[in-house]
Amino acid sequence: MPEDLHDFFSDDAWDDGTGADHPAAGGDETPRPPKPPHSRRDMRRHRKRKRRKRFIVVIASIIVVALCIGVGVFAVGKVKQWRRSTLADTAVVDDYPGPGEGDVAFTVESGQGVAEIAEGLQRADVIKSVDAFTSVVASNSYTLYPGTYELKRHMKASAAAKILSDEGNAKGFVEVRQGERLDDVLKTAAESSGIELKEFEDYASDATKTGQILPACAKGELEGWLEPGVYNIGENPTPASILQQMVQARIEKLNELGVPEGDQRERILIIASIVEAEVNSQEYYGKVSRVIENRLKDDMPLGMDSTVAYGFKIKGTELTNEQLNDGSNPFNTRVNKGLPPTPISNPGDDAIQAAMHPEDGDWLYFVTTDLKTGETKFTSNYDQFEQYVQEYKANNEHAN
Repeated sequence: MPEDLHDFFSDDAWDDGTGADHPAAGGDETPRPPKPPHSRRDMRRHRKRKRRKRFIVVIASIIVVALCIGVGVFAVGKVKQWRRSTLADTAVVDDYPGPGEGDVAFTVESGQGVAEIAEGLQRADVIKSVDAFTSVVASNSYTLYPGTYELKRHMKASAAAKILSDEGNAKGFVEVRQGERLDDVLKTAAESSGIELKEFEDYASDATKTGQILPACAKGELEGWLEPGVYNIGENPTPASILQQMVQARIEKLNELGVPEGDQRERILIIASIVEAEVNSQEYYGKVSRVIENRLKDDMPLGMDSTVAYGFKIKGTELTNEQLNDGSNPFNTRVNKGLPPTPISNPGDDAIQAAMHPEDGDWLYFVTTDLKTGETKFTSNYDQFEQYVQEYKANNEHAN
């Protein structure tokens, strides 16, 4: 049976059952020691009480310690939060008023993080604090581009961040974009390097020179062999030194992707470049690749407007009916069967993978029926294809 609270919290004195004090013999008022318990049962109860008391003390101590730890952790968290808030406020205040003075050429290297860039800006005395700069970049979701920029000393952090987030302000680096044509890459390289565009064009059109940096299967043609990415122009750049970086990066990437070497490698680049030019969504790459393979297998013209436009150095939207029927254009796959002579752009990894591994299907036709969403429909039936064409026209007219 459980004991009552009085028994549970009583002291260690023993009770003889009467509840009376026990004076000494002869009337001496000095209390005598308590009498021993009357039974073994009382002794067991006594020991049990002592054990319970010790257990309660231990539990209470644990609770007190836990509470202290919890309060301490909470307090530390609050202190850290206060410090972060204080530092943020300080970062806003710890900034130059701008607009700055003098000229500073500052280079952002490819792969550098925001904090690393901010530290460099602070060392160059462009900005006053790292926190002010990183705060501006984060709050505006800026992307900082590699390149060399013209800045000033003692600039406001927001002004410096705005300049570094506009790749049009970058110098000293050149970027090859996925699906970009050679002509556009040469223009960008000329602008970034300060070298005349004609020097790049002369170099690119000389197969004896380009053949020194290209594999034999490219037959001296740079198109398709420039790997998308950002390249450092370096000191004393030349068309050869800049383009060689891009070609070497392309070869390394093709090796990494497991693209077969020799003529098969050139063939895959050609197909990949058409795939990327024809549709604007990766989800369709594999299907377009299959359409190309099916048409080649059935000895049908590819009928790709993107190749025709490339041959005339214009956009697909600028093609005329006369140009579409001009068989003298070697890139006119509406008239001439087979693949075009070279790639028509510098494709990215996804398009190359699709060229190597086309999806399974019997499709022979496809139409991007909605130019806004990029929705593209595929079929092996010509009548269905004509319906898709009418759908495209209706959507296009509605869009206009």
